[in-house]
Amino acid sequence: QVRLVESGGGSVQSGRSLRLSCRASGNIFKVNGMGWYRQAPGKERELVAYAHHSAGEIEYIDSVKGRFTISDDSSKRTVYLQMDSLKPEDTAVYYCNAQVTLLTLSLDKYREVWGQGTQVTVAS
Repeated sequence: QVRLVESGGGSVQSGRSLRLSCRASGNIFKVNGMGWYRQAPGKERELVAYAHHSAGEIEYIDSVKGRFTISDDSSKRTVYLQMDSLKPEDTAVYYCNAQVTLLTLSLDKYREVWGQGTQVTVAS
């Protein structure tokens, strides 16, 4: 069983900042990647920022480049999303995602896990 716990959402004015956190816990041998998606009302869920640990790569959606920064603390199995210069169009539910290798001898040891989501609302 793997669990993701998110925190840090809220309501802010345009131009302000928020920092999201997501911590993974459970029967984890290795976190292969961890990041953030978001879903606005009436829209599809989209990738915001992702840290691909196995590949050593970080990716961002174009609309947040230069404003959002993803970072992680591997010892704590935690990923952060620093969101600066927030805009009303950033309003959405933000979901943490992790791709992990379980601590098991079974061949069925890879999992993709989602957090419960945290609301971010940016007022103009």
